[in-house]
Amino acid sequence: MDCTLTWKGLAVLITVLLAHGLRTRADNPLCQQWGRPESPQLLKDGDIMLGGIFSFHNNWEKELSYAHPPPPLKCTNLNLRSFHYAQTMIFAVEEINNSTTLLPNITLGYKVYDSCGSVSMAVKAALALANQQHDLTANATCTKPAMVQAIIGETSSSPCIAISSSIGPFYIPVVSHFATCACLSDKSKYPSFLRTIPSDYYQSRALAQLVKHFGWTWVGAIRTDDDYGNNGMATFSEIAQKLGICIEYSVPFFRTYPKENILRIIETIKMASSRVIVAFVSYMDMDVLLKDLAHHNLTGYQWIGTEGWISDTYTATVMGHHLLNGAIGFSIAKAEVGGLQKFMLDVLRLNSSGNTIFKEFWEVLFECKFQSQEDAVNRRVCTGQENLSGVENTYTDMSQMQSLNNVYKGVYAVAHALHEIFTCRHGNNEANDTCISKKQPEPWKFLQYLKKVRFKTKEGEEVYFDEKGDPMAKYDLVNWQQQDDGQIHIITVGRYDASFPTEKQLILNNVSLVWAQNAKQVPKSVCSESCPPGTRKAVQKGKPVCCYDCVPCAEGEISNATDSITCTQCHPEYWSSQNKDKCILKKTEYLSYAEIMGILLIAVSLIGTGITSGVAIIFFRYKNTPIVRANNSELSFLLLFSLTLCFLCSLTFIGRPSQWSCMLRHTVFGVTFVLCISCVLGKTIVVLMAFRATLPGSNVMKWFGPPQQRLSVLAFTLIQVLICVLWLTLSPPFPNKNMKYYKDKVILECDVGSAVGFWAVLGYIGLLSLMCFVLAFLARKLPDNFNEAKFITFSMLIFCAVWITFIPAYVSSPGKLTVAVEIFAILASSFGLLFCIFVPKCYIILLKPEKNTKKILMGKMPSKAL
Repeated sequence: MDCTLTWKGLAVLITVLLAHGLRTRADNPLCQQWGRPESPQLLKDGDIMLGGIFSFHNNWEKELSYAHPPPPLKCTNLNLRSFHYAQTMIFAVEEINNSTTLLPNITLGYKVYDSCGSVSMAVKAALALANQQHDLTANATCTKPAMVQAIIGETSSSPCIAISSSIGPFYIPVVSHFATCACLSDKSKYPSFLRTIPSDYYQSRALAQLVKHFGWTWVGAIRTDDDYGNNGMATFSEIAQKLGICIEYSVPFFRTYPKENILRIIETIKMASSRVIVAFVSYMDMDVLLKDLAHHNLTGYQWIGTEGWISDTYTATVMGHHLLNGAIGFSIAKAEVGGLQKFMLDVLRLNSSGNTIFKEFWEVLFECKFQSQEDAVNRRVCTGQENLSGVENTYTDMSQMQSLNNVYKGVYAVAHALHEIFTCRHGNNEANDTCISKKQPEPWKFLQYLKKVRFKTKEGEEVYFDEKGDPMAKYDLVNWQQQDDGQIHIITVGRYDASFPTEKQLILNNVSLVWAQNAKQVPKSVCSESCPPGTRKAVQKGKPVCCYDCVPCAEGEISNATDSITCTQCHPEYWSSQNKDKCILKKTEYLSYAEIMGILLIAVSLIGTGITSGVAIIFFRYKNTPIVRANNSELSFLLLFSLTLCFLCSLTFIGRPSQWSCMLRHTVFGVTFVLCISCVLGKTIVVLMAFRATLPGSNVMKWFGPPQQRLSVLAFTLIQVLICVLWLTLSPPFPNKNMKYYKDKVILECDVGSAVGFWAVLGYIGLLSLMCFVLAFLARKLPDNFNEAKFITFSMLIFCAVWITFIPAYVSSPGKLTVAVEIFAILASSFGLLFCIFVPKCYIILLKPEKNTKKILMGKMPSKAL
């Protein structure tokens, strides 16, 4: 609201009168009444009295004849909206009086005065409320307390400034429901002023957050050239700068400016590149400005409005209002007061002896005249029993419930402060006399309690005052939307609540917004285009912070928001996406059962297992034949069993590594291969011993019979088991995420834990293989009946070749190829042993059964030995 200074002259006059009164009091301590007493329009007695000042009339008439003292002002143009405020005050008082918990055994009364829309009348009413005027006798002294405990009102800022300046020294609280001037928050000038409507200081902050929310970083500004506009815009500029918003221009405007000033403002708007205009102006200034803007056809701008004009329905109808279509801004927050509407529409209560304004109100409300009126013959006669059913006027319009709620909260704040005093909660010795006797507390003491009051209304709204006497700011966000009928409708599209954390103060409803020129998309207003995610802002040298270049983020860094200042490094397990706008989990690489390589290796492993099982079946089926028995059938079956385990152990290397799979794959591999090589070594020794046994006088076979063969296999295998146990105990293998080889991939692998343990297992296998190869090589020229040594030689040659080439391949292969190389070595060496040792025997058993006889085997021995 606009803060005018028309009350200053009146304040000077009041000061002179007070000084004169003090001098008179020094001469005569008795209290004498000066002037004509003011009578309240609404009155009800009570233990504690509250005052109210509302503009029941908008204008006044004054007769000056200079022949006799001027009569009282004649108030004209009854304002039904002010009756809403008065009725709300009465409703709150009666609700408190009927309460059993708030101010029990104490009744509140009220005296409500009419200011007639005049600052002077408002001050006169305030002085009447502050001083007892009735029943003054010749011996009355001037030591009586103030007539009221607090004053509710006025509706606008200017009367509140005058009232607070006049009665401020007496510490009588003034609680306003609609005065928004930020200047009233100055407690050094207005110590007893409080309000239940937010100060314009909060609205400025809300506007800055609104602009930030829609991404407008390059805006223009127009402000009313007075305290309201200049102070409000100064706060907006300060907050906007902190939020990264740049103001391209800020021009003052006042409705009385000459034409050339207005043309300069219009030219500034045309030359600017910003498409959003923040207008911190009053509705009167906006009405004048719109006409000039419309004359120059300044369309296509997105207007951001303040409470001063954004919710004014008249502004939405003046010439040029189409320029504001799509405007968005803050108005007073909507609210509900349970039971108030029903109470408000019960107007018969106003017909009481204490309500002197009843007849005029009733005649205007129902457009009738009481019979006592001379001109009643031309109008419908009032009966005093009319009801509001079917009546539509300003009084029945309840769309301004949010303003009424402010009155309601003001009355309850006074009641709660009184309740705190009368319940003696604080143990203050100075307050004991007041709380025990229930007498009216001193104004300065009551003001202290009122400033600290904190409570919740029956609707759940929390009410309290900050150190400046202001409430927590709550606004409705409204949008001007042109409907099909061509009229501008002001639609609520969100809200602002300063009691929430900063990031949650501005809340938008699920309502479609209309922007300038009926656009559905949010307009842009930036110095530089927004930097998309994946880039960061780099300020251009010598320009405002809103003018910048967009620099892409480096590899492994992201920015996931528009207009990021810096890029963020991704976690080591993540990598930046192609657009550098998010960190994505790196691909994990391991040999899977589902991929082609894994399927092929599984197939080969199962084929090897199947062939080995087939060979075992054949040997079992022909276990009594000479060729099977001649080649140590027990070691053959044990070798086939170990080969089956070798083929199957390769399956443990496939799949996602885990703690158990990593330990299992290496230990099973080490033990099964030692078992396999031990069997081969045993067969080789048997061949050599068997040849030795054929020599005259040799009894070597008794030293290497079946028990010794079993013990040798067991002993060789137990050594490997011991190595594996030590390995698993001291430093076992474990799953590891290798993020060093690739930047964008994670290799899931089994870390061997102890390298000594791993190479000890492989070294032991290699040692046994080398021994087996040497022995088989020495027995390669034995007679054909014992040609198994040749096959063992070939098998060991293949085995050693595979594992010798495995070492460089294993070290140099990346990722899952390392595992594939290891599996390939296991399968290749296993197949080498299987084919070289058992395929020739199966060939004779199945395809050359005539050679599978003891006679042939025994017959060839001498011939070959010769």
